[in-house]
Amino acid sequence: MSIAFTFPGQGSQAVGMGRDLAEAFPEARAVFDEVDEALHQPLSKLMWEGPEDELTLTANAQPALMAVSLAAVRVLEKGGLPLKDRIAYVAGHSLGEYSALAAAGTFSLFDTARLLRIRGNAMQAAVPVGEGGMAAIIGLEPTDVEAVCAEAAKGSVCQIANDNGGGQLVISGAKPAVEAAARLATERGAKRAIMLPVSAPFHSALMAPAAERMREALAEVAKTAPAVPVVANVTVSPLTDPQQIADRLVEQVTGRVRWRETVEWFGRNGVDTLYEIGSGKVLTGLARRIDRDLDAVAVNTPADIETVLKALL
Repeated sequence: MSIAFTFPGQGSQAVGMGRDLAEAFPEARAVFDEVDEALHQPLSKLMWEGPEDELTLTANAQPALMAVSLAAVRVLEKGGLPLKDRIAYVAGHSLGEYSALAAAGTFSLFDTARLLRIRGNAMQAAVPVGEGGMAAIIGLEPTDVEAVCAEAAKGSVCQIANDNGGGQLVISGAKPAVEAAARLATERGAKRAIMLPVSAPFHSALMAPAAERMREALAEVAKTAPAVPVVANVTVSPLTDPQQIADRLVEQVTGRVRWRETVEWFGRNGVDTLYEIGSGKVLTGLARRIDRDLDAVAVNTPADIETVLKALL
């Protein structure tokens, strides 16, 4: 059995996430306390009590999701499952790549929380509210969606932001161009084309100011080689060199999250089991649609952790 840990991205947050881990395991509680300290904010209280609209803000959701993932990882490690001994690769969807790198030891927990706060604020500030947009396109091939984006852009920005698999792609860019692309996609046979309720055009060229801010922030933090390779979003290749990892994280701000290809890469390279570590089950559902030969399991409750430890130890 060859195992990869995957880590969820924005959209998997929910009020109450991680509270059962904190109540059951002191190692998990320590993670939430450290993230609160790093951010000078009682983020854990917001995570467990809400309000939901405040938790959903990009600057809060990103470090919050990472905290839940790392809490679960620390409990698994305390239970006798160190990554370097049993896990072949790690990967994360968008912000989840930071969770993966923190789990593998490239960044400290403290630094990861601060990086994600910077990332969230920088992405929000890159484009005035209302000028950017994103849409989910269901049921078209990537090449068809690329053609629709190119036709709709007309000198503006419209591009594929996420290739999530299961026939789902997300496009991002200037709001008028994205709206036009959504209409064109429907005309070209898409099953659905849905404008998304997001606050910024993530993973598009409009995020260039945020990419530069992350280049500066990543240059200032300590980085070490991960205990296991991370499969990067933008290149779908396993990385262990800290500078290459930082460079790919900068590219990720404006580049495509190639999640479908990442799951396919795991299947071609000996991985047979994916454990999604953290809040929700989004990546588990996507993996099952992308490669039915992979065993995909969500791990986010004390019972889930107990099941994993029994299976692997």
